[in-house]
Amino acid sequence: QVQLVESGGGLVQPGGSLRLSCAASGNILSFHTMGWYRQAPEKQRELVAVIVSGGSTNYADSVKGRFTISRDNDQNTVYLQMTSLNPEDTAVYYCNLRQWRWGQTYDYWGQGTQVTVSS
Repeated sequence: QVQLVESGGGLVQPGGSLRLSCAASGNILSFHTMGWYRQAPEKQRELVAVIVSGGSTNYADSVKGRFTISRDNDQNTVYLQMTSLNPEDTAVYYCNLRQWRWGQTYDYWGQGTQVTVSS
């Protein structure tokens, strides 16, 4: 089992910045991905950014150039630095860890942290 604990959400004005953190613990395999998803009211959950255990990254087009995902492998922690925030970024942000074993995909989720961009 894997546990994910998120922190760092809050209220920020348009144009502002926030940093989200997600600490993972438990039975984490050497190869896995960690990422951030978000879900706005009445919308489906969408991928924001993902980072592979080796360090490669991928971003949603809507956040490219504004958000940066990074990780501290020693601490099993992933970060999402968000800049130039706009109201469309308002959502609950969820941390995800995905790994594979015996042909099965295992997804683990954090509890979610609210990000609100408003003046």
